[in-house]
Amino acid sequence: MQALKNYIAGQWVESAGALKDVYNPSNGELIGQVPLSPQSEMDAAIDAAQEAFCSWRTTPVSVRVSYLFKFYQLLQEDLPEISRLISIEGGKNKADSDAEIKRMMQNVECACGAPMLLAGEKLMDIASGGMDGEVIRQPLGVFGIIAPFNFPGMVPFWFMPYALAAGDTLVIKPSEQVPLTMQRIFTLIDKLGLPAGVINMVNGDKDTAAPLLENPKVKGVSFVGNTATAKKIAMACAANNKRFQALGSAKNHTIVMPDADLDRVVKALLTSCFGCAGQRCMATSLVVAMPEVYDELVAKFVEAAKGVVAGDALAPDTDMGPVISAAAKERILGLIEKGIADGAELLLDGRNIQLPAPLDKGHFVGATIFGNVTKDMAIYKEEIFGPVVGVMKAANLDEALALIRDCRFGNGASIFTQNGYWARQFQQNASAGMLGINVGIPAPVAYFPFGGEKESIYGDVKAQGRDVFDFMTQRKVVTTRFFAEN
Repeated sequence: MQALKNYIAGQWVESAGALKDVYNPSNGELIGQVPLSPQSEMDAAIDAAQEAFCSWRTTPVSVRVSYLFKFYQLLQEDLPEISRLISIEGGKNKADSDAEIKRMMQNVECACGAPMLLAGEKLMDIASGGMDGEVIRQPLGVFGIIAPFNFPGMVPFWFMPYALAAGDTLVIKPSEQVPLTMQRIFTLIDKLGLPAGVINMVNGDKDTAAPLLENPKVKGVSFVGNTATAKKIAMACAANNKRFQALGSAKNHTIVMPDADLDRVVKALLTSCFGCAGQRCMATSLVVAMPEVYDELVAKFVEAAKGVVAGDALAPDTDMGPVISAAAKERILGLIEKGIADGAELLLDGRNIQLPAPLDKGHFVGATIFGNVTKDMAIYKEEIFGPVVGVMKAANLDEALALIRDCRFGNGASIFTQNGYWARQFQQNASAGMLGINVGIPAPVAYFPFGGEKESIYGDVKAQGRDVFDFMTQRKVVTTRFFAEN
């Protein structure tokens, strides 16, 4: 099996690094080999990006955006194959894979607005004597992207198209667990005719990524992953005077008020809790129900979740694919055991799911629901990142909001209600960065920023949309005065 290659200075390059096998999590089949590239290859990509920046930064923004229009068209034509690869290597069913590509393409569309979004500001006659003031935006240089496994296509697109439109250059390090999707996307990038070095890809692990944090030619790093790693990246970038976007873990609450339409709530929860096998930072992992609806909600939710079909990610009737690896499955099962030991009520047990060969070699965890969860339990405190959800009671909205406020993570939160006062109280007081009102997955579209608060993010600039242009450009203030000839 031929190993994947790096893409450096406009060329496909074989790596000298050791090879890591990549497996289909649905059936354990070997699907590729990814190089764990040495740091010297990452440095070479950074050098190529730095050299390309010298001319790319002065390329007219209309020309830079023209490449994105072409890129959008290529992505649209290749959508079925990219979706298939996301399913094969990441374990997502077709609906989730197609949705990921839709969000990718939304970000390309949004970045195409660069000629308007990068425009500066000017104020004339700020002082006597014909003095004017203005703010101009300029690209900064080389940026690095360190991508997670759970969205191998979408997450890099939170940053990539904006950097290209802004006049910066890029080095992307895909997750070594899911390298095939980005490899395919770079075959499309290779067709764009971009100047060599404008965008580069280096495969590998955390050691491969180290120069992005240390090399002085890199001006900033965008990272999405767990909080422990996000914090380390933030500290390393700060120490080396680099900009950083470091998005971390989550523990998202969904509040169900007494007036909620429970059938609609359950439908939303099935997608939010078990879509992508729970492996997304916007997944609902805690449902907080008012006493008036707790019992009915639990009964409806458990009954509906029993119908969630787990299976091969490519199968048309699959609702939920596998988790990413054997290690991930073991960790999730360990937290389920911890929930039982802590006294939570196991209402639906997904531990011993039985599937025929070759799916018996896959990493499947079935839909799992705990009842009577309390905030002192491990399954309440820790990000499980799997298809496991806890249901708990709160006496009223204030108590539910206090649970969200006291959680160390603050990525997303939702409420289901038809009461405008409750909805407004939630909007004003829920301490999470992305909120949903009668929305199960409050992930914003590309035109709005993506990111949480508290330990769900390090840095103050969020992903996608206008925020990324702020992150990847330098705002200069120019004060000008011209004197009339004597």
